[in-house]
Amino acid sequence: MIHADLSDRQDGWREQLWTRQLADDRFEVACLPFFSYGICYRDVVTIDSNHLVASVVQKSGHRTLRVALVAGHHDRDQLHEHLHGKVVEAALPHEWLQGTYLSVDLPPGTDPAALVEALEPSARAGALHWEIDS
Repeated sequence: MIHADLSDRQDGWREQLWTRQLADDRFEVACLPFFSYGICYRDVVTIDSNHLVASVVQKSGHRTLRVALVAGHHDRDQLHEHLHGKVVEAALPHEWLQGTYLSVDLPPGTDPAALVEALEPSARAGALHWEIDS
């Protein structure tokens, strides 16, 4: 396990990343990052002496679809179930964090149009925020 420094957003914040060690200072990301921009599944990263990501040295071609449900929204639980069903239906690897944050792996060549179409009405209604990172 290594960490990505998120202190640019809030002092002391870090995201834990599961990895596979390739060399002394090179690791392949083996999880779906929720908050670390520019780091996707199977990217190869280097670390510094504090085990923090120093750089991405090889991009995998994977992208990450991130969704944040608005915690106080009245339809949050139903929306969670709806989105979970859509991701399962698309057969895409995904992870939930605290039932509010969704991270979906978009392997090379994946067209996210159906998922984006499912997200847009809820985004317009203020129930969620979403983005795709590469």
